[in-house]
Amino acid sequence: MEAVAEHVQPLPQVNPWLIAATVMLATFMEVLDTSVANVSLPHIAGSLSAGVDESTWVLTSYLVSNAIVLPLTGWFSDLFGRKRFFIACVSIFTVSSLLCGLAPSLPMLVVARVIQGAGGGGMQPVSQAILVDSFPRSKQGMAMAIYGMGVVVAPTLGPTLGGWITDNYTWRWIFFLNVPVGIVSLLMISVLIADPAHAIYKGFRQGLKIDFVGLGFLGVGLGFLQVVLDKGERDDWFGSSFIVWMTVVCVVSLIALIVWEMRAENPVVDLRLFRDRNFAISTFMMYALGVVMYGTTVLLPIMLQTLMGYTAERSGFVLMPGGLLLLGMLPCVGFLLGRIEPRWIVMCGLCTMAMGLYQLSHLNLDVASRSPIIDWTISRAGTAFLFVPINVMAFYFVPPGKMNNASGMINLARNIGASTGISFVTTMLDRRAQFHQDVLVTKVHAGNVDYQAAMHNLIHVLITRGADAARAVSQAHGLLYQELQRQAMMLSFVDDFRVMALVCLCVLPLMFLMRGGRPRSGGPPVH
Repeated sequence: MEAVAEHVQPLPQVNPWLIAATVMLATFMEVLDTSVANVSLPHIAGSLSAGVDESTWVLTSYLVSNAIVLPLTGWFSDLFGRKRFFIACVSIFTVSSLLCGLAPSLPMLVVARVIQGAGGGGMQPVSQAILVDSFPRSKQGMAMAIYGMGVVVAPTLGPTLGGWITDNYTWRWIFFLNVPVGIVSLLMISVLIADPAHAIYKGFRQGLKIDFVGLGFLGVGLGFLQVVLDKGERDDWFGSSFIVWMTVVCVVSLIALIVWEMRAENPVVDLRLFRDRNFAISTFMMYALGVVMYGTTVLLPIMLQTLMGYTAERSGFVLMPGGLLLLGMLPCVGFLLGRIEPRWIVMCGLCTMAMGLYQLSHLNLDVASRSPIIDWTISRAGTAFLFVPINVMAFYFVPPGKMNNASGMINLARNIGASTGISFVTTMLDRRAQFHQDVLVTKVHAGNVDYQAAMHNLIHVLITRGADAARAVSQAHGLLYQELQRQAMMLSFVDDFRVMALVCLCVLPLMFLMRGGRPRSGGPPVH
């Protein structure tokens, strides 16, 4: 009893902004690692004598273990205490980052990435829960804005930073850099963070039992789901028996998880939180935001590099103004949340994001370099008005003791949305490109006046450059077919951007189902 009493003593008053800086240092590092290795895969494959397809497990293994741990955050925090769990996550992440950099083979790197993903999975939700508890209710919008700076901006900077490090040093340094950051983060957490009364160590003394059945269903369901989303397009989705069986096991496991957890006394995932309408809608909104935000972040660099001749570095600079604007706007949105209902801000953000994505759907192969920058920046400005208010609405009616559970689930929704969005846009890109190519091919025939004129001009140009007549005709056919493929792919990108804009508008009516109310003042910080 004395040991428990020590934990519930009044906590020392620490400036909440110092707490915010502490937790965001760790979170930014972890979120950055979800995307920083993407552009380094060819270098990793070459260095470790593996195929590029095999090297994708470096990404998949991280995402799978990350997804499994995310919803378990609340349970682990109750079991060990939030601060202890946070320190354990950062420690695991830091040590495994060192192991990733030292990995002598691909299997060793994949194992290290699994451990790294497990450590990183608990860092985002715990950081978010600490921020919500550290600020009074009237300032929680600003707390979520700080959190958003790391979670939303880091994926944008990740590929650019990873490419620069790989080109100028070696891919191993994208992991080695986490080590000093992790050590500094551990020192700051130890000194500045303390558990509030509802987040102290409970362990088994208060009847907290391990839900082994729930853990099993959760691990299998989310693990297989992540593999299906990551490998589906590469394996032709349900044309592959591997994907079919993975999907069946995933669906059965997740349904069994829901049934089991709703009846369990000590559920490993508290699904009863979804009885709160605001939390349920906000979680779905966060999923949709993950689909659109991460899906479009993948689309634009591919389009710029494959169709417009941009280098990886130049395409990174196209994305950078949007990331910088987002970084600057998030504190402003946090300020507005103290004066305007969050749902109106979300509606403004959805319209702005839809407008930017719709403008991107008007790009063509001859577009000036400034056009994608402006349109992309508009779409990212909309993101600033979405991430923070959605989080505020999600936690508005969540009891303090359930904060860790709620944070884990809403972060999981965003991560699964990201995987879904990336899988969806890449699949649609291939399918629609084939569709448009089939349509355009029907117009390439001798009776088409425009086609004949283009052929005549190309043949004339090739002959003047030294080609004989027969060779000029063959080369002209080849050049026109290449152009047809480029146009078909461009139309496919246009379709993708329009669908993403439509997704933003489709979820707009959900805001009218949210419970309103201005942010309440009061509620002193608990740290």
